[in-house]
Amino acid sequence: MATFKIEGGHKLSGNITPQGAKNEALQVICAVLLTAEKVTISNIPNIRDVNKLIFILGELGVKVNKVDTNTYTFQADELDLDYLESDKFKKDGSSLRGSIMIVGPLLARFGKGYIPQPGGDKIGRRRLDTHFEGFIKLGATFRYNQNEMFYGVEANELIGANMLLDEASVTGTANIVMAAVKAKGLTTIYNAACEPYLQQLCKMLNSMGAKIRGVGSNLLIIDGVDELKGCSHRILPDMIEIGSWIGMAAMTKSSITIKDVSWDNLGLIPRIFRKIGINLERRGDDIFIPEQDSYEIQNYIDGSILTVSDAPWPGFTPDLLSIILVVATQAKGSVLIHQKMFESRLFFVDKLIDMGAKVILCDPHRATVIGMNHEFCLKATTMTSPDIRAGISLLIAALSAEGTSTIQNIEQIDRGYQNIDERLRAIGAKITRID
Repeated sequence: MATFKIEGGHKLSGNITPQGAKNEALQVICAVLLTAEKVTISNIPNIRDVNKLIFILGELGVKVNKVDTNTYTFQADELDLDYLESDKFKKDGSSLRGSIMIVGPLLARFGKGYIPQPGGDKIGRRRLDTHFEGFIKLGATFRYNQNEMFYGVEANELIGANMLLDEASVTGTANIVMAAVKAKGLTTIYNAACEPYLQQLCKMLNSMGAKIRGVGSNLLIIDGVDELKGCSHRILPDMIEIGSWIGMAAMTKSSITIKDVSWDNLGLIPRIFRKIGINLERRGDDIFIPEQDSYEIQNYIDGSILTVSDAPWPGFTPDLLSIILVVATQAKGSVLIHQKMFESRLFFVDKLIDMGAKVILCDPHRATVIGMNHEFCLKATTMTSPDIRAGISLLIAALSAEGTSTIQNIEQIDRGYQNIDERLRAIGAKITRID
């Protein structure tokens, strides 16, 4: 198990460019299964979860060609559908939650799609009902082997339908959309997710010949088509990584520039960081964070304590709540962090408390942070990364701490952040990977 050794207390400086968005990559890579023609996708992040999905597609028979580090071509013209019912697929697919999104395009094109119970971060239960209820609405038959924890859907023909999703699931919406684009007739999806990455998927599908209206809203209207063609698509920068670098600059009192952030797709992210006192400037499509010795959390206009909570887009993404929590430990003032969408993402605060942070874990969903205004440094410690987002949050804490920290189980961080140690060293971080 690899480990990061981090010498804290050093200021960072320079430019850093965010990788392509992991959550978009997992969706659009699955979409290549909808056509027999070649699809080119650029700005693909070179991270474990995405590489695992590309490997699974290769095992399925997709012709995968790596053009350069972040650009691939895919051609799904000769697939081995027997792989989907093999023991090898049951093992491969169960290690990656994003593999669930191959089901929609396979169902649409071949009339069947299978998936083992997918894994992923241990951040609470993320049910699959939305996915399969949508497929059933389109006319598919659902089956589940409880002993093998293996799901399947089959249909001779998909028929467009009206549906109201019981939750605005991003992956659920993506999966249903990919099935519906080849269904016969009209499909309307109410309470659809509308994240920028879902919008990107819809734009890519439209460029392939799909007919999707309402992109960017929570009502998608899809006219089914018979065939889809190839296309070229570029993935947006990762907003979670952008938020991580903003928080890292504030915690280490550093001045950095985050390049090519696609500002117009960041939603509330800049506003929420400003609410906890962080100065950031828009410079073209870059974000400049000046050096700050202190940053103060804004209260509400009646003087009550600020609450930062997550919500489906266009609300604040749950993936950045842990970053906000860590950054708030060195702010002036207090804030209540309310994690509404998952029940286990705040448990990493025990390590922050060990480091000297003043955090009260109220319950599995809420934590109150009393900022120390950089008057007392966090103390170095040894910790373990429980998941991707907690891992990067602990890394930010370690970079700001006094002394040398170690973070174990960094494979979790590698699942979401491309060559993070090399990129941080380039802007002055003292971080070493120990295999």
